Amino acid sequence: MQDARAKEMIEKSRGRVAGYLFADIYRLYLTKVTRKGRTEDELIAVICWLTGHTQDSLQQEISGSVTLLGFFATAPLLNPDASKITGVICGYRIEDIEDDFMRKVRYMDKIVDDLAKGWSLEKVFRKDR
Repeated sequence: MQDARAKEMIEKSRGRVAGYLFADIYRLYLTKVTRKGRTEDELIAVICWLTGHTQDSLQQEISGSVTLLGFFATAPLLNPDASKITGVICGYRIEDIEDDFMRKVRYMDKIVDDLAKGWSLEKVFRKDR
Protein backbone atom coordinates (compact mmCIF):
# COMPACT_ATOMS: atom_id res chain seq x y z
CA MET A 1 0.00 0.00 0.00
CA GLN A 2 1.37 3.42 -0.92
CA ASP A 3 1.64 6.13 1.68
CA ALA A 4 0.18 9.60 1.02
CA ARG A 5 3.52 11.16 0.07
CA ALA A 6 4.29 8.43 -2.47
CA LYS A 7 0.80 8.77 -3.97
CA GLU A 8 1.24 12.52 -4.33
CA MET A 9 4.63 12.12 -6.03
CA ILE A 10 3.27 9.48 -8.41
CA GLU A 11 0.31 11.72 -9.30
CA LYS A 12 2.68 14.61 -10.10
CA SER A 13 4.84 12.31 -12.21
CA ARG A 14 1.79 10.89 -13.97
CA GLY A 15 0.80 14.28 -15.36
CA ARG A 16 4.26 14.95 -16.71
CA VAL A 17 4.92 11.44 -18.00
CA ALA A 18 1.52 11.09 -19.67
CA GLY A 19 2.35 13.93 -22.07
CA TYR A 20 5.74 12.63 -23.18
CA LEU A 21 5.83 11.54 -26.80
CA PHE A 22 6.33 7.81 -27.16
CA ALA A 23 8.74 8.40 -30.06
CA ASP A 24 11.01 10.46 -27.80
CA ILE A 25 10.95 7.82 -25.07
CA TYR A 26 11.62 5.12 -27.66
CA ARG A 27 14.71 7.01 -28.91
CA LEU A 28 16.01 7.25 -25.34
CA TYR A 29 15.44 3.52 -24.85
CA LEU A 30 17.17 2.77 -28.15
CA THR A 31 20.20 4.84 -27.19
CA LYS A 32 20.38 3.09 -23.83
CA VAL A 33 20.19 -0.47 -25.12
CA THR A 34 22.48 0.01 -28.13
CA ARG A 35 25.09 1.69 -25.92
CA LYS A 36 25.02 -1.53 -23.87
CA GLY A 37 25.48 -3.75 -26.94
CA ARG A 38 21.86 -4.75 -27.52
CA THR A 39 19.97 -4.34 -30.80
CA GLU A 40 16.94 -2.38 -31.89
CA ASP A 41 15.27 -5.66 -32.85
CA GLU A 42 15.60 -6.81 -29.23
CA LEU A 43 14.13 -3.53 -27.98
CA ILE A 44 11.21 -3.89 -30.38
CA ALA A 45 10.71 -7.48 -29.24
CA VAL A 46 10.43 -6.55 -25.56
CA ILE A 47 8.06 -3.62 -26.17
CA CYS A 48 5.89 -5.78 -28.44
CA TRP A 49 5.90 -8.55 -25.83
CA LEU A 50 4.67 -6.12 -23.17
CA THR A 51 2.06 -4.25 -25.21
CA GLY A 52 0.78 -6.76 -27.76
CA HIS A 53 1.86 -4.55 -30.64
CA THR A 54 3.17 -6.11 -33.82
CA GLN A 55 6.42 -4.81 -35.22
CA ASP A 56 4.46 -2.86 -37.87
CA SER A 57 2.00 -1.31 -35.42
CA LEU A 58 4.86 -0.37 -33.10
CA GLN A 59 6.68 1.33 -35.98
CA GLN A 60 3.52 3.36 -36.66
CA GLU A 61 3.46 4.50 -33.04
CA ILE A 62 7.15 5.44 -33.21
CA SER A 63 6.56 7.42 -36.41
CA GLY A 64 3.48 9.18 -35.07
CA SER A 65 2.95 11.78 -32.41
CA VAL A 66 1.27 9.62 -29.78
CA THR A 67 1.88 10.39 -26.12
CA LEU A 68 2.79 7.70 -23.61
CA LEU A 69 -0.76 7.88 -22.26
CA GLY A 70 -2.14 7.35 -25.77
CA PHE A 71 0.36 4.60 -26.47
CA PHE A 72 -0.78 2.53 -23.51
CA ALA A 73 -4.45 3.44 -23.96
CA THR A 74 -4.41 1.98 -27.49
CA ALA A 75 -1.97 -0.90 -26.88
CA PRO A 76 -3.59 -4.09 -28.16
CA LEU A 77 -3.16 -6.17 -25.01
CA LEU A 78 -0.89 -5.95 -22.00
CA ASN A 79 0.95 -9.25 -21.68
CA PRO A 80 -0.58 -11.36 -18.88
CA ASP A 81 2.95 -12.09 -17.62
CA ALA A 82 3.59 -8.37 -17.07
CA SER A 83 2.55 -8.85 -13.46
CA LYS A 84 5.71 -10.94 -13.03
CA ILE A 85 7.76 -7.78 -13.60
CA THR A 86 8.78 -6.76 -10.11
CA GLY A 87 11.48 -4.74 -8.45
CA VAL A 88 12.37 -1.10 -8.00
CA ILE A 89 12.50 1.43 -10.80
CA CYS A 90 12.91 5.18 -10.28
CA GLY A 91 12.73 4.61 -6.54
CA TYR A 92 9.34 2.89 -6.58
CA ARG A 93 8.54 -0.78 -6.12
CA ILE A 94 6.62 -1.66 -9.29
CA GLU A 95 4.25 -4.10 -7.66
CA ASP A 96 3.14 -1.38 -5.20
CA ILE A 97 2.20 1.21 -7.84
CA GLU A 98 -1.58 1.49 -7.79
CA ASP A 99 -2.02 3.79 -10.81
CA ASP A 100 -2.53 1.50 -13.81
CA PHE A 101 -0.90 3.83 -16.35
CA MET A 102 2.19 4.51 -14.22
CA ARG A 103 2.57 0.79 -13.48
CA LYS A 104 2.58 0.06 -17.23
CA VAL A 105 5.17 2.79 -17.82
CA ARG A 106 7.36 1.35 -15.07
CA TYR A 107 6.92 -2.16 -16.49
CA MET A 108 8.31 -0.87 -19.78
CA ASP A 109 11.14 1.00 -18.03
CA LYS A 110 12.06 -2.13 -16.09
CA ILE A 111 12.15 -4.53 -19.05
CA VAL A 112 14.23 -2.06 -21.06
CA ASP A 113 16.61 -1.77 -18.09
CA ASP A 114 16.77 -5.56 -17.84
CA LEU A 115 17.56 -5.80 -21.55
CA ALA A 116 20.29 -3.17 -21.19
CA LYS A 117 21.74 -5.10 -18.23
CA GLY A 118 22.33 -8.05 -20.52
CA TRP A 119 19.42 -10.29 -19.56
CA SER A 120 18.42 -12.85 -22.17
CA LEU A 121 15.10 -12.23 -23.91
CA GLU A 122 13.72 -15.35 -22.25
CA LYS A 123 14.51 -13.90 -18.84
CA VAL A 124 13.16 -10.43 -19.79
CA PHE A 125 9.93 -12.19 -20.86
CA ARG A 126 9.75 -13.76 -17.38
CA LYS A 127 9.61 -17.30 -18.82
CA ASP A 128 11.70 -18.54 -15.91
CA ARG A 129 9.13 -17.52 -13.29
